[in-house]
Amino acid sequence: MKDPQPQRRPENCAFVIFGASGDLTHRLVIPSLYNLAAEKLLPEKFCVVGAARKSMSNEGLRDSLMKGLRQFATRPVDDDVAQQLLQCVTFVEADPKDPPSFDELRKHLDALECSRGTGGNRLFYLATPPAAFAPTARELGRTGLLKEDNGAWRRLVVEKPFGTDLASAKALNAELLKIMEEHQIYRIDHYLGKETVQNILVLRFANGMFEPIWNRNHIDHIQITVEERLGVGHRGGFYDATGALRDMVPNHLFQLMSLVAMEPPTRFDAHSVRSEKADVLSAIQQPSEAEALHSSVRAQYLAGRIGDDEIQDYRKTADVKPGSTTETYVALKLMIDNWRWAGVPFYLRTGKALAHKRTEVAIKFKQAPLAMFSGTTIERLSQNFLTIGIAPTETIELQFNAKIPGPSVTIDGVEMKFRYGDYFRADPSTGYETLIYDCMIGDNILFQRADGVEAGWQAVQPFLDAWKKAGPNGIETYPAGSDGPACADELLRRDGRSWRKFT
Repeated sequence: MKDPQPQRRPENCAFVIFGASGDLTHRLVIPSLYNLAAEKLLPEKFCVVGAARKSMSNEGLRDSLMKGLRQFATRPVDDDVAQQLLQCVTFVEADPKDPPSFDELRKHLDALECSRGTGGNRLFYLATPPAAFAPTARELGRTGLLKEDNGAWRRLVVEKPFGTDLASAKALNAELLKIMEEHQIYRIDHYLGKETVQNILVLRFANGMFEPIWNRNHIDHIQITVEERLGVGHRGGFYDATGALRDMVPNHLFQLMSLVAMEPPTRFDAHSVRSEKADVLSAIQQPSEAEALHSSVRAQYLAGRIGDDEIQDYRKTADVKPGSTTETYVALKLMIDNWRWAGVPFYLRTGKALAHKRTEVAIKFKQAPLAMFSGTTIERLSQNFLTIGIAPTETIELQFNAKIPGPSVTIDGVEMKFRYGDYFRADPSTGYETLIYDCMIGDNILFQRADGVEAGWQAVQPFLDAWKKAGPNGIETYPAGSDGPACADELLRRDGRSWRKFT
């Protein structure tokens, strides 16, 4: 295997994290910056500014971040690398409800620009609750911190969830675009930092064997699965206001779906790739109320056991309403109205407190004619699947039929499996490293554009509306630690299909 080409170091910049004392910063952002530092992929002149509403000292923040790094690092922590990173960390109190605090933030950054030589380039990362996105952006705009001039760039990273429905997503996009240009906004989805997800484009468009059969003539259907073993845990209040569909489908699952279903871009650049992704999401059929109910499953988990852990009913979780109708599991059947995918169903499912943790895309090819083998003992052939495994193991598997050794023609299904970890030398990562690096070099190919975000919410809005009108009617249940509700199997069974079994 050839060693990868060396990557260029980003331009000098200041990295400002709003929500510096929060879980996301400790669990993912700082470990990602550490991994980039270890690979010498941070700017030569660089500083980190932690911003939060509650005041703390520079040393207090550094100590907290070091503790988090030791807990969440994906590789052994080199103290020299860690100290070099954390010594450039400073703290500023900043609260959008206190406008003068943002004036102080500007002064702080101006001073660092002189002492650290960051060249005026600034990356603002909103690791905050969604309610703070727009107010924080407004204050950054008011103080001129997002204004690009004298060759310096200013970028804003916005975490998910980007809105809670179509109307709120449009409102947030409109709010941000009043303050800055689209090219400055990086709507981040950590799923797109995973190597296997990025490899979907390479698999499709860099291999002549796949693209000619990537269409309705050869593909029967596509399954996209994101299953979690964890329950809601201590996030009952947040989750009960969100649910599985809002939390996972318009972002994670639709990002996978758009990469699988998009048309070939004219070139591999951000504009072309993001345009094709938005186009295919816009082509998802808009079901009627009755069709939305018929083509969806929503369910809540009941008490059960996952490994050694006892899981209580979702409705008994702290901060969850006793009569909650919020789904912890969702399965959808979607159709795409375009030439390539006419008549090919996309089945999506995601849920919590399930038997397995896995994320995969399974492409089911059409069955071969059986006439040739009509005189043999074979009655039906094994199904042909191309499966892209994303978690817990990054793999690409091809399932096909082969003859069993012996004098008679006996056929069985076999698998060819490619594991990334077996072939490529790569240190474990958080999945954020590529995304943060791309933010710093100004490559937004892996980030959602406003039209893509709105197309995703437009596709799920009919289901949200139908479920709201139906209320508690139609909520199914499943035991924690199971494979999910039985009605999810029925969603495919009535089409003569079934979910791919976990192996």
